[in-house]
Amino acid sequence: MSKKKRKPKDLVRRKNIRKVVRSIAEGAILILLLVTVIRTLFTFDTYEPYNEAEVEMADPDEDTGFIALSYFGVDRNETKTLVSTERLKEHIDALYKSGYVTITQQDILDYYLEGKELPKKSLFLMFEDGRRDTAIFAQKVTEEYNYLSTIMTYADKFESKDSKFLMPDDLKALEEGSFCELGTNGYRLEYINVFDRYERFLGRMNTLEYAHVQPYLGRDYNHYLMDYIRDEYDIPRESYEQMKTRIDFDYDEMQRIYTEEMGEMPRMYALMHANTGMFGENERVSAVNQARIFELFDMNFNREGYVLNTRESSLYDLTRMQPQAYWHTNHLLMRIWDDTEQDMAWVDGDLSRKSDWDELNGKAEFQDNEIYLTCEPKSVGTLRLRDSESYRDVIVNVRLKGNKLGIQSVYLRADENHESGICVRIENNMLYILDGNREIYRANLDKLTQTEPVSVEEDDLAAQIAEKELEVQYAATVDKSKDAAVELTALNTAQPATVEEGAEEYVEDININDPADRQLHIEVKDDKLRVSVDGYYAVEDVQIDSADAGYIFIMSGWGGEAYSQRNLADDVYDGVFVDFEVTQNTGAKEEIVLYDDKLHGLDWFMWKAKHIWTVVLNWFINTF
Repeated sequence: MSKKKRKPKDLVRRKNIRKVVRSIAEGAILILLLVTVIRTLFTFDTYEPYNEAEVEMADPDEDTGFIALSYFGVDRNETKTLVSTERLKEHIDALYKSGYVTITQQDILDYYLEGKELPKKSLFLMFEDGRRDTAIFAQKVTEEYNYLSTIMTYADKFESKDSKFLMPDDLKALEEGSFCELGTNGYRLEYINVFDRYERFLGRMNTLEYAHVQPYLGRDYNHYLMDYIRDEYDIPRESYEQMKTRIDFDYDEMQRIYTEEMGEMPRMYALMHANTGMFGENERVSAVNQARIFELFDMNFNREGYVLNTRESSLYDLTRMQPQAYWHTNHLLMRIWDDTEQDMAWVDGDLSRKSDWDELNGKAEFQDNEIYLTCEPKSVGTLRLRDSESYRDVIVNVRLKGNKLGIQSVYLRADENHESGICVRIENNMLYILDGNREIYRANLDKLTQTEPVSVEEDDLAAQIAEKELEVQYAATVDKSKDAAVELTALNTAQPATVEEGAEEYVEDININDPADRQLHIEVKDDKLRVSVDGYYAVEDVQIDSADAGYIFIMSGWGGEAYSQRNLADDVYDGVFVDFEVTQNTGAKEEIVLYDDKLHGLDWFMWKAKHIWTVVLNWFINTF
């Protein structure tokens, strides 16, 4: 029997129905995106100051002071310096649950000048640099928790009309919204007395120039107001009067611009970047800064690194802590706890997953398929897998995503105090394998995984090219720019010696915030051990003495005094263990899973859908 042919009208009707359904679906998605964006970008509430009757006030006999946190910037997604909106919300949520309430600039003045008591857990919250994205993405978070913040700006951005930064009308609107107060980082962010790591003198740089060559700089540079302008021999190029005139100009311009554009000067200042015990690197420079700061401002945040301010502090030498983009929530809480010794609402995450482990040291958070193990300051964090004391022949797979500078370890066949057994440890980008107290292997991970080495000559040439590119772009005259362009062409055609050709290898200092991502694979069976990183075997079937069954541990630890180009100090470390899996090593193809921290089924689908939605929303916000 032949099939009945569809009439043309039926085909048209079906196509029209499909179009309508598709249009409705697209419209629904667009409406959902618009609602999400509106909720993300706009504020509709009013800030309510803390009520003394509803919060725990400080004991008059115990000066608990206040903590100060200052974020460099906030964006929807995390960068090396900008905190993601999600991370900021996690931080603020934990502070809120720990009992912290925000205080105003006037509260701080009354605390120091009038002896006013503050809540026992008082937080002064700041966002530096006046970035537009910070205001957009941070304010919804602070609004949700009724947190007040101070937004700091640079005065010169008002006249440059840089769209990345908040303008006077934006700041006035933020003030009217009641969740923001205003402060300032000064007139400009600029660098002087800059040398690259090969001791070539680069002189004075604005932020764009500095960012272009930053990968090739060390710590030999200074901020604009911190010192005399010097030559390549460290000799001042300006007299005292010239230095004073230069620094006074910045304060005068700052005062003029804020007064003209905002009607008044901010009361709060954060001097960039003292941390010297003075107001500059040089005593005479410090005295000039001090005189102008005392004249223009009611308070000054002069230091970074510690979070607690008490009555023993000075209104003009206050300290704040700058949370970094890579800090998981317990990292922030650990730093605050170390300074204040106050109770914290530590974050556990998924308690059903955490119940599989004994938390022996530090604090662990379980989220999705990840374990964040935060150590105490200058110490270790330790988790022991419950019911693993009988594990002997096993295979462990885990992805380690803690920063390069720090320690992440896995113990197998260990006693209950991990004093025996096999230890596979990644420490400061080195791999160590121990059998009991005996070290059986160590290697630089970049060499193990065959990362192509760079010679000193190659790195030096790359630095010269970056610096010459700046000279082409910013030369004082057209002729100088042309001459620099000729030199740049020559540099780009140069052929420096490689490590393979016998040149010295360039070994870069590991920075405190350098990310890492390593896939670790460990097999133990009978008296043999195999370990690979990113698919490259460190040891294969090496004989071991630790033959008895025992516990599985994971550990994180502080990696020692850390290098930081920005001189950041941090003695807390987050080990990040992703997709941790333990299977029984039977030698057969079919695995017997003993512990599995991966996402499966609906959990994996929901996790994937969330990430896809984030990508779509980011595209929508960035596009429209």
